[in-house]
Amino acid sequence: MEHFIVSARKYRPQNFEDVVGQQAITNTLENAIRNNHLAQALLFTGPRGVGKTSCARILAKNINQQGVKVSEEEDFAFNIFELDAASNNSVDDIRSLTEQVRIPPQTGKYKVYIIDEVHMLSQAAFNAFLKTLEEPPAHAIFILATTEKHKIIPTILSRCQIFDFKRIGVLDAKNYLKIICEKENITAEDDALHIIAQKADGAMRDALSIFDRVVSFSGNKLTREAVTSNLNVLDYEAYFKATDLALENNIPELLLHFDSILEKGFDAHHFVIGFGA
Repeated sequence: MEHFIVSARKYRPQNFEDVVGQQAITNTLENAIRNNHLAQALLFTGPRGVGKTSCARILAKNINQQGVKVSEEEDFAFNIFELDAASNNSVDDIRSLTEQVRIPPQTGKYKVYIIDEVHMLSQAAFNAFLKTLEEPPAHAIFILATTEKHKIIPTILSRCQIFDFKRIGVLDAKNYLKIICEKENITAEDDALHIIAQKADGAMRDALSIFDRVVSFSGNKLTREAVTSNLNVLDYEAYFKATDLALENNIPELLLHFDSILEKGFDAHHFVIGFGA
């Protein structure tokens, strides 16, 4: 049995063209590399699952490849260092990193340090990092990523070039899911993909996770009914029926219809909010 790889990993962007919904940021980064105008400290901030870490890895790979003829196998992986600040948030972890920074790269021009969830660093760790971030060696580039910019101390923010990642639009997410459906030989109704994209609430990673779940439920044919059933979302048919009953002034039937929706486990507030969607 072949090992299953979730779509969020299988279709993780490998270059800037693959990144969904962040055109302004990817264009800026590409131009910065091309024109040798890249800051030595960058902060990627935004909601979860919108491409911050993916962009950091792509940028780290591309920095050393610019202007150099490289083979397909060469990815300068030895020059890229990733630190998860959620589990390495002590001052000793940062001191260990700053000691590494002083050593120049063996191949390529730059050593790139990606610090994910940087807001998790302790106050002492932030303070230990300040001087290195302010005056990094010429061969070092820092890429910090966080979902909670407000938790980062202002002295760190002032030393970084900040890129604000936006939530992925429903249309962008739906179009990317269409591409994946073509690659995986899955037939999907347009409405089904639209519901998945809406349910993801701006996070591409969540959209892919939901997509995997629905495919496991309904196989290689995604229908609107299967998606609404699996995700437990209110189908727009429920709203159409409620609207028709209200226009007919058939209040008893409308209340019975509303009661049937509540029996399915939907919140009354959620039902009312849905009329404005």
